[in-house]
Formats: sequence, C-alpha cells, structure tokens
Amino acid sequence: MSMSRLAQLRGLIQALFPERHLYLRSGGEMKGVVLTPARQMIFAAIALGLLTWVLVSFIAILIGAVTQSRSDEELAQMQARSERWVADREARLNSAVAQLNASGASLGGLAESIEKRHAALALLLTDLKGEPGAMAALTPALRGAPDPDANPIERIATVQANQERLVDAAEDYARSRADRLRLAFRLAGLAPSSYASSAASGGPLLEAPDPRALAAVLDVDERFAARIQRAAENLSAANALSETASRLPFAQPARGARKTSSFGVRFDPFTGRPAFHSGLDFVSAFGAPILTTAPGIVSFAGVRSGYGKTVEVDHGRGFKTRYAHLSALAVSPGQRVAVGQRIGALGNTGRSTGPHLHYEIWLNGRAVNPYRFIRAGEHVQQARSQAG
Repeated sequence: MSMSRLAQLRGLIQALFPERHLYLRSGGEMKGVVLTPARQMIFAAIALGLLTWVLVSFIAILIGAVTQSRSDEELAQMQARSERWVADREARLNSAVAQLNASGASLGGLAESIEKRHAALALLLTDLKGEPGAMAALTPALRGAPDPDANPIERIATVQANQERLVDAAEDYARSRADRLRLAFRLAGLAPSSYASSAASGGPLLEAPDPRALAAVLDVDERFAARIQRAAENLSAANALSETASRLPFAQPARGARKTSSFGVRFDPFTGRPAFHSGLDFVSAFGAPILTTAPGIVSFAGVRSGYGKTVEVDHGRGFKTRYAHLSALAVSPGQRVAVGQRIGALGNTGRSTGPHLHYEIWLNGRAVNPYRFIRAGEHVQQARSQAG
C-alpha cells in the first residue's frame, strides 16, 4: 500500500515538474541547461516563500493601519469626553453665577452656603489626613486664593470651583486606593466585601443612611453630600482592607529567594510519579533567614514527618502558615510573632532533595496557593505607598 502511494506521489511530481531543457545561444555557441524536477521544486519553493512573505507583510501593514485608526478614534473619544466634562462643570458654575446675579441673592446667604460646604469638606479631609499619598493627590486641586480685586460674586465662584475640584480629587483618591486593595484580595481568592467592614468606622459621613439624610446632617445640597459620602465610604473600605491585609499572610517568607516548585500537581522528585504539592518551594543560601508572612501565634515548632524541622503559625480568621525543611528553629510554641520576624533558617531536613524552604498557606483547614497571596501582597504594598 505504501509503495503504491509512493509511486503515485512520484507520478504527481513528474506531472507537475517534468524534466525541461533550456538552450541558450551566446557568441555563436549553443549551451543547454537541464531543469530537473528537483531544481524546479527548489525554484517553486523559493517563489512560494517570497509570495508568502509579501502576503504576510501586506497583512501586517493592513492590521497596523486598522489598529492605528482605532487608537486614534479611541483617543478622540476620550478627549471629547474630557472636554464635555470640563464644559459641563463650567456650565454649572456659570449657571450658578447667573442665577445669583439675576435673583439678587444676598452675599450673606451665599457665604453661609460656602462655609457649610467647607465644614463638610473639613470632615472628609480630617479622615484623609495621614493617608499615604493623600496630600499629593489633593494639592493640585487647589489653584490658589480668589483674586482680591475681583467682585464678591466672582471670588465666591472661585471658592466654589476650588471646592468642586477638591471633592473630585478626594473621590478619585479614595476610589483608587479602595479599588487597588479590592483587587489584591480578589487576586488572593478572597471576597473583599467580607473584609471591608471596620468596627472603627463612624461619624456623620457614614452613619447617615442615604445622601438626603447626610445632606440634612451637614446642611448642604444633596449632590454635594452624595459625593462626600462616596469618598468617605471608599476611604473607610480602603482602611478596613488595609488593616485586615496587615494581619493576613501577604508578605514574602524568604527575601531574595528563587521560587522553584509551584502549588499543585507535579512529578514527585523521589518517585517520579504525579503527586499534589501543597505549597511553594524557595531556593536560597543554606541558613538564610525564614520570616513569618503575617503576625500570629506559633502553634507548632519541631519535627514533622516528611517536613523535617517545621514552624507553623496561626494568624486567626482561619489562616495558618507552615515553613518546612528548616535547618534551625528560632521560635517556640505559644510565642507571638510579628510580620517579617525571623522564625528559623533555610535547610535540608525531612524529605528534601536539597536546601530550600517549603511554604504552605492553609485557610479553614484547606491548602491554598501561596503564590496568589504573594502577588496580592505586592498590590497591597502599591496601595500603601502610592495613591491614584
């Protein structure tokens, strides 16, 4: 059967590329060139390659042109939205000024309204004081004091515009910080809503059940009160998530160590058969310090079968961490430890092929992937070090 197919293939090649003879006359001499099927196939392959290259290049140029066109269109849309937003703000401000001039509203009443808005902002800024990056985010929103030579209406309008920009910046800062921390918890496989409540929250900004109630408490317009409340709620959620994150195993167990084996099914280094690996392995210098990844209480410090010298820490909320194959232990059961505290030294004890740390995280009695928590910890650090 295979010989028959081979013969058919040869017949097809001979039909497509029969032997050809070219005769070239030069200087009264005739020269003949034989184009064998093999040579013809080589020339055909080169021609096909060139044609393919031309087609691919053309398609790449076409895709690039379409992508650039879409990018330009998206940029134009973003610019148009930004211009509409600015125009809307200016229209609101101009409308307010026009209404004041038309109705002859008293400057005293207007000044009182501005003062009440300032009081509401002061409550929010008090909560923002000391937050990482808050002042850097809010400072650009203030564009200086009103022109003393301007008429009173224009000066009040300038203060009002400053207030709008300041509450915009506060909203953006609080939402950005809360969103970063929510993302960190999701990366770790945790529901942010389960950790975003804080018993320490309170005050009129959060006690009011809706913007109308808050507007009545602060004696400001409902729209301004709603924006103040949104910023306060995001700030409260960010603080609660940040506080909770400081008690969860988001830190690195060994600084500068290289991750080797991942969480999940792998080939066992001793048996060569697939087996479940319940943690991460980190390689570093023998005796390198091993650090606890969250505060807690040492629940075990000793030798476990297969794990060698091991330290286990209970962090509360159902979280426990395990540090195995250590060469030395630096803590004892019942001891309270802080995040980043040295609890032992990297080693090669137990069922181990070489010096390394085996690190596990357990949640409610089930092993979870430590890498997700380490990656989440990087986002937590970003949220603490910068805003917006």
